Amino acid sequence: MNNIIINYLLKGYIKTFFKIFLLFYCFGIILNLFEEIEFFKDTDASIFTPLILTSLYIPGLIIQLLPFIIFITCLKHIVDIRNNKDLLVLKILGYSNFKIFITFAMTSFFLGWMILFFLNPITSIMSKYYEKTKGDYSKDVEHLATFNKNGLWIKENLSDGQRIVSASNDGEDKLKNLIIFNFDKNYNLTEKIFSKSANIKEKKWILKDVSILKLDYGISSEVKLDKTIITSIYDYEKITSLFKNFDTLSFLDLILNYNEFIKKGYNSIFLDYSLHSMLSLPFFLFMMTALASIMSLYTLKKTNNVKLIIIGIICCVVIFYLKDLSLALGKTNRISLITATWMPIIIIGIFSSIGLLQINEK
Repeated sequence: MNNIIINYLLKGYIKTFFKIFLLFYCFGIILNLFEEIEFFKDTDASIFTPLILTSLYIPGLIIQLLPFIIFITCLKHIVDIRNNKDLLVLKILGYSNFKIFITFAMTSFFLGWMILFFLNPITSIMSKYYEKTKGDYSKDVEHLATFNKNGLWIKENLSDGQRIVSASNDGEDKLKNLIIFNFDKNYNLTEKIFSKSANIKEKKWILKDVSILKLDYGISSEVKLDKTIITSIYDYEKITSLFKNFDTLSFLDLILNYNEFIKKGYNSIFLDYSLHSMLSLPFFLFMMTALASIMSLYTLKKTNNVKLIIIGIICCVVIFYLKDLSLALGKTNRISLITATWMPIIIIGIFSSIGLLQINEK
């Protein structure tokens, strides 16, 4: 009898999950398709390219939204079995609120690990192809930036030529030992700029201890300055964002190849943040299931579904902004990024533990 009840609960829960998952997937495709069409409208790309790229992009996005999908799944499924009196039957058969919650919560927990080990590697490959294809059609493809063991290298198009920058990272928004090569439209070297350090927090770079070597028809002249300013399309945030698209890195990649990514120039702080973000997913799903259970198991009476949906949406919005606030605190160094990853889960866990004790008494 016990196995029959568990199979009944899990079958309905998983069925509801796939319905909500499919709904989010279709909604995501509709919204993102317009953005992709707008991007490719002035290119020679095939008419199917926006649709293909949208199909590749959405699965990775869905994984990020998975906590909210689980929350809605659990909320809807418990309300359904409550409204059709199945919840009352389960209580008569000796199933407490806690047993029902733990059945759904452990399912969500194991689902999170399965997604990390089996689905996430696939979505990371999709994201790589998506980024590569978008890069091939990008109008800014000639503006390049790379970071390796030799430091930062930037190629940038200017109105009167090109610029190549070589530098090493001095931490945060500082560069040191800059060498800047300026070329004219015919790729002739016109100027070399040497600087001991530069602040690149904004797109107006502040260079210090500067030596400018001008080349004019084979005649060179050198100027030394304490400080000068150059304008670039890059600032610290834009440069680091080029190396923070960790959707292309799977959970297994981060675990198995962490040191290799460090050698390639990836920022260890953001690698740790990405790893902990993925690692926290099963626990986040567990806590979101707990929150949904608290909202739906407090009574056996039928309730207004519209009212519950509105409350659920409000909860999702609050949690979304809690995650956003936590991440903002991490990015501004108020707290570590790892703490910022786990803080929303800890807060939800503390709130849920109190609520679970209350519903288990009913």
